[in-house]
Amino acid sequence: MDFWTLTRRDTLKGIATALAAAPLRAGIPSSPAAALLDRLAWQLLELEPTEATRLGVDTGSHAALRSRLANRSDAGVAARRRFLSTALAELARVPRGGLDPSTLTSLAVTETAFRTALDGMALPYGVATIGNWRNTPYGVVQNVGAWLDVAQLLDGEQPVHDAADADAYLARLSAMGAQLDGETARVQLARTQGLVPPAFLLDKTIAGMTRTLAEAARSDGPLIGPLARRTRAIPGDWVARAERIVREVVIPALECQLAEIRAQRAVANDVAGLGSRPHGAEWYAWGLRASTTTRRTPADLHAMGIAQLVDLQARMDIVLEGFGLTKGTVAERAIALQRRPGIGFANDDEGRRQIVAYMQAKIAAIRPRLPHAFRRLVKGNLEIRRLPLAEEPGAPAAYGGPGSLDGSVPGKIWVNLGDPSIHNKVTIPDLVFHEGIPGHVWQGEYAQQLPLIRSILAFNAYSEGWALYAEELADELGIYDDDPAGELGYLMGLSWRAVRLVVDTGIHAMGWSRERALTEFVAATGLPRTNAASEVDRYCAWPGQACGYKVGQTEIVAQRDRAKAALAARFDLRDFNQAVVDGGNVPLDVLAGNVTRYIQSSRA
Repeated sequence: MDFWTLTRRDTLKGIATALAAAPLRAGIPSSPAAALLDRLAWQLLELEPTEATRLGVDTGSHAALRSRLANRSDAGVAARRRFLSTALAELARVPRGGLDPSTLTSLAVTETAFRTALDGMALPYGVATIGNWRNTPYGVVQNVGAWLDVAQLLDGEQPVHDAADADAYLARLSAMGAQLDGETARVQLARTQGLVPPAFLLDKTIAGMTRTLAEAARSDGPLIGPLARRTRAIPGDWVARAERIVREVVIPALECQLAEIRAQRAVANDVAGLGSRPHGAEWYAWGLRASTTTRRTPADLHAMGIAQLVDLQARMDIVLEGFGLTKGTVAERAIALQRRPGIGFANDDEGRRQIVAYMQAKIAAIRPRLPHAFRRLVKGNLEIRRLPLAEEPGAPAAYGGPGSLDGSVPGKIWVNLGDPSIHNKVTIPDLVFHEGIPGHVWQGEYAQQLPLIRSILAFNAYSEGWALYAEELADELGIYDDDPAGELGYLMGLSWRAVRLVVDTGIHAMGWSRERALTEFVAATGLPRTNAASEVDRYCAWPGQACGYKVGQTEIVAQRDRAKAALAARFDLRDFNQAVVDGGNVPLDVLAGNVTRYIQSSRA
């Protein structure tokens, strides 16, 4: 751990006042701008207390945050709007003269995130997050809602080391009822406005929520089980108290929410996109803006995806020919390769264990190569965990992110093991480099060394663009030199993200059906249809989100090409990558400015 990381952890945990918790460099006083950014960060964490737990800053004078959940009712949304409006006014009054580039970047990042979120909250329905990627017009569906989020929080991030922690766990469990009720009221209101999710999403939601209800009160279930496991050495009637809370508070709220979902299902249809829904075009335009940090149109993004697919399929064809697969479409041959003996894993617990072991081996293989891509290495603190069972039916193959700021909670790759057939030796390498190292977990550890507000705010185009660029780095570092199956998976992964541009815009701007989207997805990627179904349903639930990946990666590569042209022999991949990760999670126009400064400093 380097000096600045240690200083950040010590100040965050060891100093009582909020201002003193700012990540100050030794000997440099905090500017008024930096103090404002830090105050806004803590105000935002008051509204989003689970973020404080994810970052590991719910300690000391901020320990009360560990016991709370966000307010997802209309009143909670109104509180966020008031915060954002006031914050933007304060940020506008900050004099920019004389500020260092890092502070100027932080101000620009914060203003963009806050303005985008406020504009999203002006829409008549939906969830517009502040510096997060989980924006959706639907408050509760197969991959959205407290019925999923709380269980994952309690199992993955909620610390339980002593009696105070156990009490905080119970407090959050109690707060789940109000959070569910707030969501239920909002989706009921949206239904009166004519907004109902597609029937096929509601079917998955009903199945998952029914399972959650069946398991909720069990001592080994998703809500009580994590507490039962971690309080065995902590005196107290923790499990009995949790069971009572679940019976009296959580289950009634879940039943009420499930009843509303069933009411929606009674009037739902199978139209996949937003185009036929009230204010759908308006919401989708904002969703694309939030995801890509650009104003690119659906038609532009659709064309971009098609053009990139042509190039990628030509590259896949070469790899497939090396396996002797010369007949049929690229997708058909890719599917045939994945069905060969030795490529997949058994559909049982032993197969699931082997999947995780294979993922871990690929992470171990990339680590020694990272000094060739970065000047300064972070730890890459990572563990691989299975998704909660209730989440698996509506979840993608995996997702990941960094752990707490002090490293006490590792970053995670959450892997969907409900259907082991979606994982194999073709698809796994690319997946772990994207979600783990040098992707989300790796980049997130650099971001966590920036001011606190920068650890909270994220931009989908940058974070997912970086993770996709990380897949490209793995290839450039030679990870596939002796693994042509993995190389095919890498190219399939790029095709996967390119076709997202085509399918997402097809669904929401061009009126595509779910079946057409599935057909296009499988034909472009060669991924199993089970993968395709989860992906397409995700695009239906999070309109626009899937477009950030390729837009972000394409921009990072374009900026690298610009740096190469400008610096010629002075260009060093390690310096470019370091500039990108040290600049933190930013909108794409701010990324371009950071690269300009890197070019100028390299010429000096």
